[in-house]
Amino acid sequence: MSFRFGSVCSGIEAASVAWHPLGWNAVWFAEIEKFPSTVLAHHYPGVPNLGDMTGIARMVLSGAVEAPDALVGGTPCQAFSVAGMRKGLADSRGQLTISYVELANAIDTARSILGKQPAIVIWENVPGVLSSKDNAFGCFLGALAGEDGPIEPPGGCWKNAGCVFGPQRAIAWRILDAQYFGVAQRRRRVFLVASARANFDPAAILFEFEGLRRDSAPSRKAGEKAARFASLSPDGSRGPGPGDANDRGRGAVTALSVALRGREGGGTAELGDEVATCLRASTGGGDKPHVLTSSGQPITYGIRMANTSSNGWGIQEEVTHTLDTANGVAIGSSMAVRRLTPRECERLQGFPDNYTQVPVRGKPAADGPRYKSLGNSMAVPCMRWIGRRIATYLDNTEFSVETA
Repeated sequence: MSFRFGSVCSGIEAASVAWHPLGWNAVWFAEIEKFPSTVLAHHYPGVPNLGDMTGIARMVLSGAVEAPDALVGGTPCQAFSVAGMRKGLADSRGQLTISYVELANAIDTARSILGKQPAIVIWENVPGVLSSKDNAFGCFLGALAGEDGPIEPPGGCWKNAGCVFGPQRAIAWRILDAQYFGVAQRRRRVFLVASARANFDPAAILFEFEGLRRDSAPSRKAGEKAARFASLSPDGSRGPGPGDANDRGRGAVTALSVALRGREGGGTAELGDEVATCLRASTGGGDKPHVLTSSGQPITYGIRMANTSSNGWGIQEEVTHTLDTANGVAIGSSMAVRRLTPRECERLQGFPDNYTQVPVRGKPAADGPRYKSLGNSMAVPCMRWIGRRIATYLDNTEFSVETA
């Protein structure tokens, strides 16, 4: 299947690494940071980097750049993260989320003029976006769905997964954890899929329900203004549908609350997918796995060693943390501390070895920019899973993807 996408806030382009094996290709990037732009130019010299994303909508409408089959991006998360002090839409970086919607609308307008179907939108951010005090996620959902204003979360807070069927787009979102997709770090992020395509069900992309026959997405009639909602009870049965007593007016939405079984049958492992490959260290009595977690400070030791008498040095305590945007993750012992190398951080995010080891002004890239760019990136395996789900869905539906 030929598929072309535009990427904004591209970073070092996890989407391209994830989707090239599917035959999908980027038609343009939008990245303003110096080092990630250098990485993009090195790996994808034929793809233009348009820089500031806020001007691309005008370029698309004028025909200066292509209106692709899909738009992907992770608008800056600092406005919604604890590290960024959670300023939300009051932060100029948070406002880029609204610019993202304006670009999606421009792409759909341009594609309509050309007789093409609307684009598929894929978006990623930190879980903090779901709980920002200014309801930033509700503003984003309302704009993307085609509402006149923000959508208010049911119960006063957004859940980890849900759907909205608005007058303009159908939308689904879900928190996915990279550790369940084959990388050795706990990295939870919100992934959202949306589209105005007829009969397109984004929930079919992000959710898997054992023993549940999926219903097609509700149709959206011209002029319809209230966002429809879908819900699913934890036991897998359908919750209230559009128009019943639980619909409290414009923008009503009920989030999905689903506990999925992991491979060992319990807990709430996302999707029941492959368990992460773990770091291992010899303890004298066999190998012991170490899964990266997000507790504590982002830069501390990872494994504390102790003398276990006859068996020599072994593991006394495990305290490893999620990949940070600044300096990677440190692994230490009572004798020495070693920070993870950039190559190891590339593996934690699912990139090929030395992907960020590109020449900068004739010299190998410094470690600092490599750590930062990897920490800011999406996890490649999560993006690959979403891409495969979209490809399978499109191949199995009656409509096809146009080629530019």
